[in-house]
Amino acid sequence: MMTSVDTELMRVLADPLRLKIVHLLAQETLCTTHLVEETGAKQTNLSNHLKVLREAGVVDSEPCGRFIYYKLRPEVLEALTGSFAELAASARTTVETGRKRAC
Repeated sequence: MMTSVDTELMRVLADPLRLKIVHLLAQETLCTTHLVEETGAKQTNLSNHLKVLREAGVVDSEPCGRFIYYKLRPEVLEALTGSFAELAASARTTVETGRKRAC
């Protein structure tokens, strides 16, 4: 069953730039400078999106000298995929059994 946390996480990931950031961080831990180069986004815009991702628990930040590195938290995405897997299993059962409500 989808929870309010799942709904919030889907809202956070629905933004194209945030989703691109997630895809990039799935490949490697990056600092803001790298993310600006990879996305072409302005630094202030990128920082705002990273804050949303951090507050949603999707990424962790790690200071390293004068830079801040960001890494993805895969367990958060795995929890969301688990919710979708449950939803898909329920839908499959509904289709296979032909269950429908009479009008």
